[in-house]
Amino acid sequence: MQPLAAWLVARPLNAVIALAATVLMPVLQIVSGIIMVLLVLRQGVKAAVVEGLVAGLLLVLVALVGGAPVDQVVGAMASIWVPAVLFALALQLTRSLTLTLQLSALLAVAAVLIFHAVVDDLVAYWQPVLTLMLDWARQNELYEQAQLMEDQPGLTANMLTMAFVLASWMMYVVYLLLGYRLFAGIPGETRHYGRFCDLNFGRVMALIMAVLSLLALFVSADWIQSTAFVLFAVFWVQGLAVVHWMHSDGNLPLFVVIVTYVLLPVLHVFLVTGLAVLGYIDAWFQFRRRTSVES
Repeated sequence: MQPLAAWLVARPLNAVIALAATVLMPVLQIVSGIIMVLLVLRQGVKAAVVEGLVAGLLLVLVALVGGAPVDQVVGAMASIWVPAVLFALALQLTRSLTLTLQLSALLAVAAVLIFHAVVDDLVAYWQPVLTLMLDWARQNELYEQAQLMEDQPGLTANMLTMAFVLASWMMYVVYLLLGYRLFAGIPGETRHYGRFCDLNFGRVMALIMAVLSLLALFVSADWIQSTAFVLFAVFWVQGLAVVHWMHSDGNLPLFVVIVTYVLLPVLHVFLVTGLAVLGYIDAWFQFRRRTSVES
């Protein structure tokens, strides 16, 4: 990974080629976001934005020649590179990986609140997606799931809202974490903003989540339930940080860390929930800090 990171930041042309080659390929779009974070951290926002604009201009020219929809090309670039630049800039300004991720979690909560405030009818907003989900469920003979979606469209629309916010947030966090990892591994780079394995969202955020969860039991408001769920779900990243810390501390073999990542796509909901519980408990009791003090 170090040679790749060094090559990407060695010349502007390398960065332009890498950005242009990855942003429109579904499998490699995540790589494009990671590269942009690396460029911002290493070269600064101005240089990275210029390289992105040059890569974007090349892609627009290719789209015009090939007859591809330019608006979709521009939309894909903006949806990947703009969040990557903002997250990397936040890391530069705060000089703390933990603080940056804490702020990002609060932004995810704000996104849910804004979504509920702006969209009057979630069912109408998600209707095209609901229709596709119903058709898919029926085609795969998942009649009970299809019936549930038909009977409770409001619940399904609320779940789609939470899933959209969480999926977007997780993707941006991946941009930041892996881009920062590449940046920290560049030979001679001395600027470091903390270790992922030390990530802690803190007791304040854990307390806010607990209060919102209690409110959700007594107040049947979708925005409260959505906010509480999203705030709980972000703790899965802290749970993953605990797993990495246990490995770095020598208490967990590398094999277990690898298996955790391999099983994420398979046991996504269950594993993320388990990691969120682990991260939430760690936020309250701070096992890693206590272990470090005792040792």
